Amino acid sequence: MPSLPTRCWDCATGQASFICNLEGNLHALQTEVAELKELRSDLMRRVKIAEDEQQLKRLNQVEGWLQRADRVINDADQLIWESRQQINELCMGGCCSRHPRSNHKFGKQLVKRLQEVKDQKQKGDFGIVAEKSPLLSVTKRSTEPTVSLESILSKVWSCLQKQQVGIIGLYGLGGVGKTTLLNQINNKFHDMPHDYHAIWAVASQDRPIEKVQDQIAKRIGLLNEGWKSKSLDKKAGDISSILCTKKFALLLDDIWEWIDLTRAGVPLPTQQNGSIVIFTTRRLDVCCQMQPNMDNNIKVKCLLPGEALKLFEEKVGAETLHTHPDIHKLAEEVAKECAGLPLALTTIGRAMASKKTPQEWKYAIQVLRQSTASVFPGVGKEMYPKLKFSYDCLTSERVKSCFLYCSLYPEDEPIKEDELIHCWIGDGILDKHTNLSSARNQGHFIIGSLIEACLLEKQGNQHIKMHDVIRDMALWITGESGKEKFFVKAGVQLKEQPEAEKWEEVIRISLMDNRIENLTEILVCHNLQTLFLGKNRLKVIINDFFNFMPMLRVLDLSHNMNLEEFPVGIAKLVSLEHLNLSFSKIRKLPIELRALEKLKYLNLKKTPHLKMIPQQLISSFSKLQVLKMEGCGYGCLLIWEEMEHLKYLNVLTISFRSASELEKALGFNKFFSSAIEHVSLLDFKDSRSLNILALANLQHLCTLHYYNCIGLEEVKIESKIIRGAGCFHSLRFVSLFLCNQLRDLSWVIFAPHLERLLIRKCRRLEEIISKEKLGEPKRNSNLFSKLELLYLRCLPKMKTIYYHALPFPQLKEISIVECPMLKKLPLNSNSAKG
Repeated sequence: MPSLPTRCWDCATGQASFICNLEGNLHALQTEVAELKELRSDLMRRVKIAEDEQQLKRLNQVEGWLQRADRVINDADQLIWESRQQINELCMGGCCSRHPRSNHKFGKQLVKRLQEVKDQKQKGDFGIVAEKSPLLSVTKRSTEPTVSLESILSKVWSCLQKQQVGIIGLYGLGGVGKTTLLNQINNKFHDMPHDYHAIWAVASQDRPIEKVQDQIAKRIGLLNEGWKSKSLDKKAGDISSILCTKKFALLLDDIWEWIDLTRAGVPLPTQQNGSIVIFTTRRLDVCCQMQPNMDNNIKVKCLLPGEALKLFEEKVGAETLHTHPDIHKLAEEVAKECAGLPLALTTIGRAMASKKTPQEWKYAIQVLRQSTASVFPGVGKEMYPKLKFSYDCLTSERVKSCFLYCSLYPEDEPIKEDELIHCWIGDGILDKHTNLSSARNQGHFIIGSLIEACLLEKQGNQHIKMHDVIRDMALWITGESGKEKFFVKAGVQLKEQPEAEKWEEVIRISLMDNRIENLTEILVCHNLQTLFLGKNRLKVIINDFFNFMPMLRVLDLSHNMNLEEFPVGIAKLVSLEHLNLSFSKIRKLPIELRALEKLKYLNLKKTPHLKMIPQQLISSFSKLQVLKMEGCGYGCLLIWEEMEHLKYLNVLTISFRSASELEKALGFNKFFSSAIEHVSLLDFKDSRSLNILALANLQHLCTLHYYNCIGLEEVKIESKIIRGAGCFHSLRFVSLFLCNQLRDLSWVIFAPHLERLLIRKCRRLEEIISKEKLGEPKRNSNLFSKLELLYLRCLPKMKTIYYHALPFPQLKEISIVECPMLKKLPLNSNSAKG
């Protein structure tokens, strides 16, 4: 063992060496650092080539070495920068120091840094710097089991495997299962083999592009402390530089507006890159903006009755369903009220899981039928607010009011678009327009917007429908907001006039589709604007019933088949603009109606018992824009002269009972030819023929009905009509019923935009287009080119529709019943599949 003096000497000489070698070690460190920087630069160049040109991902050990090299170089550079002061403290040729303790400490750090740099250089020899990028691992998302979504899931997955489609849109109303479906697609990426980099992102109404960018950045490893400070374009560039090297599947949930994928940094999917974007939205218009090809936009529909019941029973639970033998049947009724909407089935099902007596279930059915489902736990606080988001996103208060107005109609009832729009106009919801056509166009535009938002559904050509749960939500909104106070008891089988606590606050009342016979209680409704009393069994309305409704603008008394007399008290409705008396047994109009100076819409359609209209009454409605009289028992010629005073009349629908009456009426006042939209030809007992030229001049004629024209044998076509083919440019709908002498309907060849053709019980009709009558014209490619519905029923002699095959490109439905002699349809290979 060395002696104490020996150890002290060794220690002293060792410490002295740190000082004596300080300059030499400093030069060595500078050299080694320079070489390490060159090595780092060469390695970065190789990595960049591998990533940019070969689309490879750098190895983790390479990334780790580069990070450590940066740290080692920074530490060494800092020490070299501090060395000037330490060198200045040396003396006697560098062997002694004026501050030995400081120089000794610095020299010791220098030796340590020198060794770190040497070690880092030694470890920087890489044969391979990058490899093919592994797939991003997919995080499995918790989700409800899919009910009836398997077919859509299979369709989407098939597109992924075949790489047929770049962008797929899933749309539908809130709560229908779009996010559940997207979750299932995500989980399929987790469970099934594939070669996609799957990325999940949820859009937001507030700054959607930036929110999507942040989620993508987190998924692909770009999210760091500096990310938030980058501009949107810089973020897009960073995202694009990575995604353009990958085959990715972007799952984008809940978008509310068009998102510019390129601006977000997402390369557009192509067959070349094989990538795909799948998104969900409540809005059809967003679907079309994101993916114009509607074949790639898939509507997620409500469940069919059997599927809905299955989901509902799952949420209720077997224990509750079997507590009483009646509950299972009652559960079917409750599930039916949810109308196939998964969100409603789930929420109501969970609320009923603890209800184990038939009385509780019967009460639930009553509540649902009265549209007061908010009493259920989770409905008013969870379900309706989720659905209301679609309402909140509507573009204006006007569109919102139009949507809420639709809840006045009974549950499940198709709403005729034209009648709804005229109610909106009468109520004053729409803008003030200089002409009726402009207002109607705005109405159709708003309906389109509500359909695009999946808040309304299209039902055929002329009708729309509001989903039951969406209607309940709308009524909940009117109750919660307080802005638009509604009283709605439509379709609930009322037999008597209902009561309410605060009639004076109500602005819209609907008692449609009930069994009310008498209105004998006066309602004090100073703010009431719309009153729907249609589809009841009204017999008596007391004269004073309307006394306290000074603001009423829309009154609907249609489809009251027992209503024969109209109360003269209607004269009190000085603000009334819209009056619908159609499909009633009204026998006469009281002269007191003259007080309705603001009346713009009068509907007397299908009032066959109306035989008395006081002279000068119709002409007193100087602001009248719409007059509907088809099927009215009062002859049109009796008021034809009065119509000259109706300067604002835009829409006239009317019936004629003979060819002479038709020709006389249309020849009397040419001005009203432009207002006629609908004509019904009834009876025609004394008319064997009709010159179609009389109707050809009606430039806005949309609908033409022949009904029970038992004497009509021929519709003549003049040669000048044949030369000017296509004169019925506005005609969309033609129907024939019980016209037993007619043999053809050849004149429809001149209706190029015909959409619906219905022919029933015409015993002698042999052909629709007569070759004999028209000669041998050139093949008419425009004939029936817009036809969507062809309905032929009980035509025992019908042989041909047309003598050449036609494309029928728009045909959606064709029904042929009891036409035994019709052996062939004129459909060519290009006809639409109905």
